[in-house]
Amino acid sequence: MKPYRIPEKENIDVSAFREPDATFSGYTYADYLKWDFEEIVELIKGKMFAKAAAPNRRHQAVSMTLSRILGNYLLGQKCKVYAAPFDVRFSKDPDFKIIDSVVQPDISVICDQSKLDEKGCLGAPDLIVEILSPSNSQVELLNKYELYQEFGVKEYWIIHPVENTLQINVLVDGVYQPSRLFTTGQKVTTTVLPGFELALEDVFEES
Repeated sequence: MKPYRIPEKENIDVSAFREPDATFSGYTYADYLKWDFEEIVELIKGKMFAKAAAPNRRHQAVSMTLSRILGNYLLGQKCKVYAAPFDVRFSKDPDFKIIDSVVQPDISVICDQSKLDEKGCLGAPDLIVEILSPSNSQVELLNKYELYQEFGVKEYWIIHPVENTLQINVLVDGVYQPSRLFTTGQKVTTTVLPGFELALEDVFEES
Protein backbone atom coordinates (compact mmCIF):
# COMPACT_ATOMS: atom_id res chain seq x y z
CA MET A 1 0.00 0.00 0.00
CA LYS A 2 1.35 3.42 -0.98
CA PRO A 3 1.48 6.26 1.55
CA TYR A 4 -1.68 8.36 1.76
CA ARG A 5 -0.07 11.46 0.29
CA ILE A 6 1.30 10.03 -2.97
CA PRO A 7 -1.77 10.84 -5.13
CA GLU A 8 -1.73 14.43 -3.88
CA LYS A 9 1.77 15.11 -5.16
CA GLU A 10 0.80 15.35 -8.80
CA ASN A 11 -0.58 18.90 -8.57
CA ILE A 12 2.19 20.38 -6.39
CA ASP A 13 4.87 22.58 -7.92
CA VAL A 14 7.98 21.18 -6.26
CA SER A 15 10.18 23.84 -7.86
CA ALA A 16 8.72 26.34 -5.40
CA PHE A 17 10.41 24.50 -2.56
CA ARG A 18 13.84 23.82 -4.03
CA GLU A 19 16.91 24.64 -1.99
CA PRO A 20 18.69 27.62 -3.65
CA ASP A 21 21.95 27.08 -1.78
CA ALA A 22 24.05 24.51 -3.62
CA THR A 23 26.08 23.82 -0.49
CA PHE A 24 23.04 22.36 1.30
CA SER A 25 23.60 18.60 1.54
CA GLY A 26 20.40 17.39 3.24
CA TYR A 27 16.96 16.57 1.92
CA THR A 28 14.30 19.25 1.48
CA TYR A 29 10.54 19.42 1.09
CA ALA A 30 10.99 19.13 -2.68
CA ASP A 31 12.61 15.72 -2.18
CA TYR A 32 9.94 14.70 0.31
CA LEU A 33 7.16 15.44 -2.16
CA LYS A 34 8.75 13.16 -4.76
CA TRP A 35 9.44 10.16 -2.53
CA ASP A 36 7.42 7.05 -3.30
CA PHE A 37 8.16 4.73 -0.39
CA GLU A 38 5.96 1.94 0.87
CA GLU A 39 6.32 3.24 4.45
CA ILE A 40 5.59 6.75 5.71
CA VAL A 41 8.71 8.82 6.30
CA GLU A 42 9.51 12.08 8.06
CA LEU A 43 12.17 14.69 7.40
CA ILE A 44 14.01 16.24 10.35
CA LYS A 45 16.62 18.90 9.63
CA GLY A 46 17.42 17.41 6.26
CA LYS A 47 17.58 13.80 7.46
CA MET A 48 15.05 11.13 6.61
CA PHE A 49 13.43 8.94 9.27
CA ALA A 50 10.95 6.11 8.75
CA LYS A 51 7.88 6.10 10.99
CA ALA A 52 6.61 2.90 12.56
CA ALA A 53 5.02 1.01 9.67
CA ALA A 54 1.94 -0.09 11.59
CA PRO A 55 1.22 1.40 15.04
CA ASN A 56 -0.20 -1.21 17.38
CA ARG A 57 -3.80 -1.34 18.48
CA ARG A 58 -3.24 0.38 21.83
CA HIS A 59 -1.31 3.23 20.19
CA GLN A 60 -4.19 3.79 17.79
CA ALA A 61 -6.83 3.52 20.52
CA VAL A 62 -5.10 6.17 22.64
CA SER A 63 -4.70 8.42 19.61
CA MET A 64 -8.34 8.10 18.56
CA THR A 65 -9.67 8.62 22.09
CA LEU A 66 -7.57 11.71 22.80
CA SER A 67 -8.31 13.16 19.35
CA ARG A 68 -12.02 12.71 20.01
CA ILE A 69 -11.83 14.35 23.45
CA LEU A 70 -9.88 17.31 22.10
CA GLY A 71 -12.11 17.60 19.04
CA ASN A 72 -15.29 17.65 21.12
CA TYR A 73 -13.85 20.34 23.39
CA LEU A 74 -12.80 22.49 20.44
CA LEU A 75 -16.12 22.40 18.60
CA GLY A 76 -16.95 25.96 17.57
CA GLN A 77 -13.56 27.32 18.69
CA LYS A 78 -10.72 28.71 16.60
CA CYS A 79 -8.25 25.98 17.58
CA LYS A 80 -8.38 22.83 15.46
CA VAL A 81 -7.14 19.31 16.13
CA TYR A 82 -5.61 17.00 13.51
CA ALA A 83 -4.47 13.40 13.82
CA ALA A 84 -1.80 11.66 11.75
CA PRO A 85 -1.31 11.36 8.87
CA PHE A 86 -0.97 15.15 8.81
CA ASP A 87 2.14 16.97 7.58
CA VAL A 88 3.66 19.68 9.79
CA ARG A 89 6.44 21.66 8.09
CA PHE A 90 9.18 23.67 9.79
CA SER A 91 11.68 26.11 8.32
CA LYS A 92 14.10 28.77 9.51
CA ASP A 93 13.41 30.64 6.27
CA PRO A 94 10.70 33.28 6.99
CA ASP A 95 9.38 32.79 3.45
CA PHE A 96 9.36 28.99 3.81
CA LYS A 97 11.26 28.57 0.56
CA ILE A 98 13.71 26.24 2.32
CA ILE A 99 11.86 23.54 4.23
CA ASP A 100 14.07 20.80 5.68
CA SER A 101 11.71 19.36 8.32
CA VAL A 102 8.37 17.66 7.67
CA VAL A 103 6.92 15.51 10.47
CA GLN A 104 3.64 13.77 11.21
CA PRO A 105 2.81 14.15 14.90
CA ASP A 106 0.20 11.75 16.23
CA ILE A 107 -1.97 14.73 17.25
CA SER A 108 -1.59 18.45 16.50
CA VAL A 109 -3.60 21.38 17.85
CA ILE A 110 -3.32 24.58 15.80
CA CYS A 111 -4.91 27.83 16.96
CA ASP A 112 -3.46 30.14 14.28
CA GLN A 113 -5.48 29.16 11.24
CA SER A 114 -3.20 31.15 8.94
CA LYS A 115 -0.72 28.29 9.35
CA LEU A 116 -3.13 25.81 7.76
CA ASP A 117 -3.20 25.01 4.06
CA GLU A 118 -4.26 22.07 1.92
CA LYS A 119 -0.96 20.29 2.59
CA GLY A 120 -1.17 20.51 6.40
CA CYS A 121 0.43 22.97 8.81
CA LEU A 122 3.16 25.44 7.88
CA GLY A 123 4.90 26.40 11.12
CA ALA A 124 4.62 25.32 14.75
CA PRO A 125 1.35 23.91 16.12
CA ASP A 126 0.43 25.16 19.59
CA LEU A 127 0.27 21.63 21.02
CA ILE A 128 1.78 18.39 19.75
CA VAL A 129 1.11 14.93 21.16
CA GLU A 130 3.39 12.01 20.34
CA ILE A 131 2.41 8.48 21.38
CA LEU A 132 5.46 6.29 21.79
CA SER A 133 6.06 2.85 20.34
CA PRO A 134 9.16 0.61 20.62
CA SER A 135 10.19 1.28 17.02
CA ASN A 136 10.18 5.09 17.11
CA SER A 137 10.64 6.27 20.70
CA GLN A 138 14.21 7.49 20.08
CA VAL A 139 13.03 9.77 17.29
CA GLU A 140 10.21 11.20 19.41
CA LEU A 141 12.32 11.74 22.53
CA LEU A 142 15.45 13.13 20.93
CA ASN A 143 15.08 14.45 17.40
CA LYS A 144 11.53 15.73 17.68
CA TYR A 145 12.05 17.13 21.18
CA GLU A 146 14.82 19.38 19.86
CA LEU A 147 12.86 20.26 16.72
CA TYR A 148 9.69 21.24 18.56
CA GLN A 149 11.62 23.23 21.15
CA GLU A 150 13.63 25.10 18.52
CA PHE A 151 10.58 26.11 16.47
CA GLY A 152 8.41 27.12 19.39
CA VAL A 153 5.78 24.42 19.88
CA LYS A 154 4.22 25.69 23.11
CA GLU A 155 3.48 22.27 24.57
CA TYR A 156 4.81 18.85 23.66
CA TRP A 157 3.03 15.89 25.24
CA ILE A 158 4.71 12.48 25.31
CA ILE A 159 2.42 9.53 25.99
CA HIS A 160 3.63 6.02 26.82
CA PRO A 161 0.56 3.88 25.99
CA VAL A 162 1.87 0.70 27.63
CA GLU A 163 2.86 2.29 30.94
CA ASN A 164 -0.18 4.62 30.90
CA THR A 165 1.91 7.75 31.48
CA LEU A 166 1.93 11.29 30.15
CA GLN A 167 4.70 13.88 30.39
CA ILE A 168 3.94 17.49 29.47
CA ASN A 169 6.76 19.71 28.24
CA VAL A 170 5.89 23.42 28.44
CA LEU A 171 7.99 25.95 26.53
CA VAL A 172 9.33 28.63 28.91
CA ASP A 173 11.72 31.25 27.51
CA GLY A 174 12.53 28.96 24.59
CA VAL A 175 13.30 25.88 26.71
CA TYR A 176 11.01 22.98 27.58
CA GLN A 177 10.19 22.51 31.24
CA PRO A 178 9.12 18.88 31.76
CA SER A 179 6.36 17.92 34.17
CA ARG A 180 6.39 14.88 36.40
CA LEU A 181 4.80 11.75 34.96
CA PHE A 182 1.01 11.71 35.11
CA THR A 183 -0.97 8.47 35.01
CA THR A 184 -4.44 6.94 35.35
CA GLY A 185 -6.47 8.51 38.14
CA GLN A 186 -5.00 11.97 37.62
CA LYS A 187 -6.18 15.01 35.68
CA VAL A 188 -4.08 17.37 33.58
CA THR A 189 -4.59 20.83 32.09
CA THR A 190 -2.83 22.73 29.33
CA THR A 191 -1.69 26.32 28.95
CA VAL A 192 -2.70 26.16 25.29
CA LEU A 193 -6.41 25.54 25.95
CA PRO A 194 -7.63 27.45 29.02
CA GLY A 195 -10.43 25.60 30.75
CA PHE A 196 -9.57 22.20 29.25
CA GLU A 197 -9.12 19.39 31.77
CA LEU A 198 -8.27 15.82 30.84
CA ALA A 199 -8.94 12.83 33.08
CA LEU A 200 -6.29 10.30 32.05
CA GLU A 201 -8.47 7.30 32.80
CA ASP A 202 -10.68 8.49 29.94
CA VAL A 203 -7.71 8.08 27.61
CA PHE A 204 -6.08 4.92 28.93
CA GLU A 205 -8.99 2.84 30.20
CA GLU A 206 -10.89 3.11 26.92
CA SER A 207 -7.90 1.69 25.07
